[in-house]
Amino acid sequence: MKRSGSADLPLHGGHVPPWLAERMTQLGTAIVEQIVLSYGPSEFLTRLSDPFWFQSLGCVMGMDWHSSGITTSVMGALKRGLNPRFSEFGFAICGGRGRHSVRTPDELRAFGARTGLDGDALARTSRLTARVDNNAIADGFQLYLHTFVIDRSGEWAIVQQGMNQTSHLARRYHWHSATVRDFVSDPHTAIVGSPQGTILNLVDARASDAQQALLKIAAQPIEGSIAEARKLTMPAHHDVRADDVDLKRLGAVLAVAHKQELRDFASLLLVEGLGPRTLQSLALVAEIVHGAPSRFSDPARFSFAHGGKDGHPFPVPLKTYDESLSVLRRSLDAARLGQTEKVEGFRRLDRLTRMVEEEREPFANFDEAIAHERDISESLGGRTVFDRMRSRVKKRSSPSQLDLFR
Repeated sequence: MKRSGSADLPLHGGHVPPWLAERMTQLGTAIVEQIVLSYGPSEFLTRLSDPFWFQSLGCVMGMDWHSSGITTSVMGALKRGLNPRFSEFGFAICGGRGRHSVRTPDELRAFGARTGLDGDALARTSRLTARVDNNAIADGFQLYLHTFVIDRSGEWAIVQQGMNQTSHLARRYHWHSATVRDFVSDPHTAIVGSPQGTILNLVDARASDAQQALLKIAAQPIEGSIAEARKLTMPAHHDVRADDVDLKRLGAVLAVAHKQELRDFASLLLVEGLGPRTLQSLALVAEIVHGAPSRFSDPARFSFAHGGKDGHPFPVPLKTYDESLSVLRRSLDAARLGQTEKVEGFRRLDRLTRMVEEEREPFANFDEAIAHERDISESLGGRTVFDRMRSRVKKRSSPSQLDLFR
């Protein structure tokens, strides 16, 4: 299979605490609503099929910046937020991790009955993509998560992930119906994972009836494809380091948020009197909504919006998170009444940040930025997943990726 992207995703254990899970649902839903309002539902599916954007989304939502847990937690949050609002957005997210993945065909058939789409054909597509990634690509990764995101129009995206117990890495696979012309010819939008050398691509012929195509058994070296692909390497170290971030892009965000003349102007674009820390978060959220694909080459930068649940690069600032949500929610509520000025404010905020980046060439002092965030963390209600563990030590067996949301 030709890759358009690859990355290392370390397997992480642990869980998503309720105080973060609920906020992730709210923020993820608001971001999707902003994208759909500005660009339409197809654009959301396109972005979902981009592994760089997907990782950046997880970072801005406060998850561990580099771990495979982003996949489970983000898709879980979006499923909880979008499915109950199907009448508004038209999206259904089927499947999930473990036992939820096997329910995908039944959920797709129910979706078909609800919308008039061919549910059996969707179920066959779901099984086919899982077979290709689990059986046909001999890369040592076994699927444990399969999510099928579909719009009422019939356009869909698939995000699925496998783990390699030996290497302790995960590989995430992205599919998008708008780009799939032939399931046996470069079907992926991208495959995210650690390069494992030559991968044998053996396409299961048993799925031929499902796709009405002859799926041939093929073996081809992919060194050339890998060499041409964009590669996102998510390192094993837990802390965010300067090398993980584009300091010029981060510097532009910090300048817009904290330099007086820029902060005053940026604040007026959204809500008068916004504090610098909230502007910092909203500038990164605005980029998630409006940024071009090339803007997501350094997902770690987006962890400077709301930190990370494991404390890297700093604890999740709950007061800032909630204020960011409030600004997003107010802008969307106003847009429902035909008042789109504040929604457009996010687009202008993204443009302002890029203008500062291009014209002023700011570079963030990484160490100072981290130190500042940690100094103000307590005042912003900073929390991590380890908070309760400080007060009561609890022995656990070796955690696995499958612990998320238990």
